[in-house]
Amino acid sequence: MASNHISSTQRRRLLKAIAAVSGSAISSRNLWSLLRPSDASPIPAIRFEEIAQKAGLNFVTRNCPTPNKNQPETMVAGVALFDYDNDGFLDIYCINGAEIPSLTKTSPDYWNRLYHNNHDGTFTDVTEKAGVAGAGYGMGVAIGDYNNDGRADIFVANVTGNQLFHNNGDGTFTDVTAKAGVAGAQSHGKKMWSVGAGWFDYNNDGLLDLFVVNYCHWEVNKDPYCALKEGLRGYCHPNQYAPLHNTLYRNNGDGTFTDVSHETGIDAFLGKGMAVTFADVDGDGFLDAFVTNDTMPNFLFRNIGGKKFEEIAVSAGVAYSLDGNALSGMGADFRDVNNDGHADLWHTAVEHEDFPLYISQDNVFADATVTSGLGQLTNRMTGWSNGVYDFDNDGWKDLFVARANVMDNIQQAIPAQAYPEPNSVFRNLGNGKFQDVSSSAGASFQIPGAHRGAAFGDIFNSGRIDAVVTSLNEPIKLFRNVGAAGQHWLLIRLVGTRSNRMGLGAQIRITTPDGRSQWNEATTAVGYACSSDPRVHFGLGSNATVKEIRVTWPSRIVQTLTNISADQILTIEEPKA
Repeated sequence: MASNHISSTQRRRLLKAIAAVSGSAISSRNLWSLLRPSDASPIPAIRFEEIAQKAGLNFVTRNCPTPNKNQPETMVAGVALFDYDNDGFLDIYCINGAEIPSLTKTSPDYWNRLYHNNHDGTFTDVTEKAGVAGAGYGMGVAIGDYNNDGRADIFVANVTGNQLFHNNGDGTFTDVTAKAGVAGAQSHGKKMWSVGAGWFDYNNDGLLDLFVVNYCHWEVNKDPYCALKEGLRGYCHPNQYAPLHNTLYRNNGDGTFTDVSHETGIDAFLGKGMAVTFADVDGDGFLDAFVTNDTMPNFLFRNIGGKKFEEIAVSAGVAYSLDGNALSGMGADFRDVNNDGHADLWHTAVEHEDFPLYISQDNVFADATVTSGLGQLTNRMTGWSNGVYDFDNDGWKDLFVARANVMDNIQQAIPAQAYPEPNSVFRNLGNGKFQDVSSSAGASFQIPGAHRGAAFGDIFNSGRIDAVVTSLNEPIKLFRNVGAAGQHWLLIRLVGTRSNRMGLGAQIRITTPDGRSQWNEATTAVGYACSSDPRVHFGLGSNATVKEIRVTWPSRIVQTLTNISADQILTIEEPKA
């Protein structure tokens, strides 16, 4: 079986070599190429107001905790933001657990829930009408229009059988899992435990393919006994479970999918996958896939012409932390944080492990965790889902993380260690550094919780990125962005013709009249087990217009628009020729 294992000595030597090379590259290319002007206007605030109850969101993530400490109990997270009825407003879909040991949704308390956006700041539960209550023990969700009919479909990753819901366009969905062939691959005669998934067009044929992240071998009520202290059972360390490979499904274009994990090389690598996110790392026009692994080296699958994948995480510098350790990787996002046109990586981990920031430097990555300040800021945190977005619309992408300890009874073992944690947001200072501004992000933002999932998008079409955060056995939280006063913005909705209809994988560069440029990509695969707004957001600061928008579609068609007014949701349709 293929492996990316290297000795600790080799690992240290390689990391030092990469750091040396990358350090030179950083100096020569000016890592944060566009510093914040000294005469800039006053710094805008990042502030949130939690309004879930006011908005009519009464969802509670129910994991059915048991004395046996079944591993999935602590990992339910999924939430998605997407416009299921094409009315121009984001709706919310929440994933739920199930009863243990049956692993079935024995009552409506365990249903997945779909909430329709009423356009007035409130939501209505339409789960029954839509037919998306789900089955089995849920984990994560991925949104994509797999048949290019202009309607977003739902894939649910479960411990039990996965599900694919086809959007019928009349407010209802049909479970097409059996026909599509995506219920889940097997290992040792059992369906693999899937945690999350992501949609992307890996072979550029205009059809979205599906990457499913699988975690570990597990059976209900058969977890080892792992003690936090004498007489106190806790959830076991991941090293107590055997790893799995991930699954790649190719879209056949007729409503069915083919498992191509073996022929593409994906199944040659075993890990404990938690999240997948996509970007074109080497600029060859094909999307690559980054997978966080729990206490095992991360994977970076380089896409070779839409036919094979080569695992290059070690040589690229994203498999381990800077000190050569495999981290407890959880949520991940793949975006350009320094406005140099290259997608960077940020993923979360657990306490006493920094949340690493990897800066892209010509197909390798420099570890900027320490130099950015994130090492010191995140070392005492446990992070689950996360996102890289410009929350204050100043033109620099900030960082958001949903936080809570893994152990629900940790305080009984370590009194100083809390289970619930407040979420955190780190402001991008535009000079290579990040600042923790959580304490000034609003009173409701300070409230701790058993947070897990986080999805991001402009829920109110106000030009500001909001966040929806799930909590285990607690009400969901809707953080409305009430900051960024006076800042301009642009939200781009893509409509593919030759490319996939949602335009996922399209790369967008904007240039503003002040001569600065930003880059972003269309994706729904963000964070841990969650799915975010497919529209592409740009903060513009004081710029009331955009000088140029350049869209590079997955089809490799390049489209340019000029002199665009700010503060609008702009629809861009791909040229047909």
